[in-house]
Amino acid sequence: MSETEAKPAGPGGERPVTYDTVEAAVRAQLAKALGGVRGMLEAAVPTIAFTVTYVLTHQVRTAVIAGVASAVLLLLVRLAQRSTPQFVLNSLVGIGIAAFFALRSGRAEDAFLPGILYNAAYAVGMIFSVLVRWPVVGFIIGSVTGDPTAWRSDPGIVKLCSRLTWILVVPCLVRVAVQYPLYLAGQVGWLGATKIFMGWPLQVAALAAMVWVLARGRTPLQGSPAT
Repeated sequence: MSETEAKPAGPGGERPVTYDTVEAAVRAQLAKALGGVRGMLEAAVPTIAFTVTYVLTHQVRTAVIAGVASAVLLLLVRLAQRSTPQFVLNSLVGIGIAAFFALRSGRAEDAFLPGILYNAAYAVGMIFSVLVRWPVVGFIIGSVTGDPTAWRSDPGIVKLCSRLTWILVVPCLVRVAVQYPLYLAGQVGWLGATKIFMGWPLQVAALAAMVWVLARGRTPLQGSPAT
């Protein structure tokens, strides 16, 4: 098995789940990062509210209020249910930055500029990390083992993490290639649509590709117990 299930460690509680392969560790960390279907929907709702409101009213301020209000409502629901607000807070920060850009210029398309710049910067950063042989996915391994850099001593792990990092680069490049021309053309409706459909669907596709890669191998995780 690629995971060691948590076992009782005496009266005090249980041992945490540990992993004996890189593939198992990365799969577990990626599952946490997405936040599940609900987390992905919460990320999309403020964009939908902003775009639909602007298309209907052509009022930037009204659209901003709709986007922010939807994010705040989602946050209140999370708090009322006493569930983690992490993904709603991320969404709220994102729509807040978008609102700042749009209100400052008075142009609705500027609400999408931060996302385009973020994806461009993220792609450049990840590509650079692969070229210098410090692929960002490797730090997921470090977060599991407790040593952020030990994974670099294993060429097999570096190679795997580089492949996984390239997979994460693709959605970012696609978003920039599609959305930047729409931004220049001021196509707010299409920007909103592409942001939604190139958001979590593209990310899920990339993660599915990563899972496929991970399912094909069993790269030993340094320091893990033998199975």
